[in-house]
Amino acid sequence: MAKYFDVHPENPQRRAINQVVAILRDGGLVAYPTDSCYALGCLTDNKEGVDRIRAIRHLDDRHHFTLVCHDFAQLGQLVYLPNTVFRAIKAATPGSYTFILPATKEVPRRLQNAKKKTVGVRIPDHVVTQALLAELGEPLLSSTLLLPDHEEPLTQGWEIKEELDHVVDAVIDSGDCGVEPTTVIDFSDDQPEVIREGAGDLARFGEPLRRG
Repeated sequence: MAKYFDVHPENPQRRAINQVVAILRDGGLVAYPTDSCYALGCLTDNKEGVDRIRAIRHLDDRHHFTLVCHDFAQLGQLVYLPNTVFRAIKAATPGSYTFILPATKEVPRRLQNAKKKTVGVRIPDHVVTQALLAELGEPLLSSTLLLPDHEEPLTQGWEIKEELDHVVDAVIDSGDCGVEPTTVIDFSDDQPEVIREGAGDLARFGEPLRRG
């Protein structure tokens, strides 16, 4: 049965955040809010957690997982960032964007796209998520909480608790965080490509981007 944490959206209770971090460090899988939808998250070295996410969402090995980072310094350890890409992404973070980039050796091979050796990264603009990441001290491997039989992501903590009570270890509820997922941009090739248009405003990148 999943533990349920009612966390204040602007002043997260430190005790609750610490308890969630303890669950993650103990190999747990948590459902948590972001600035664009709820997500499922576990530690990057939690192989069982990754398998559980795949099972819950019915994902295959082509799926790009996202490494959710606390800040830009942490993100920069995980992916290669040419100067032009660095400036574009720096200007758009934190925010509702996921960026696909070539992974560094810091990223386990099993988390990389099998063919392109890339990984998704993002820095969310959400108080509770940032508090969780700050206390955790490392990236959180995540995937949008979109169930295979649902057209939209789950958005209410109590609803997630009822739906996933026996397949996750904790649910953080800090209020509705919307149903629109992140905007996903692939910066791994010479010309950036929009993989998914979502909550993040593409106008921030200036020139029109290629659509996938």
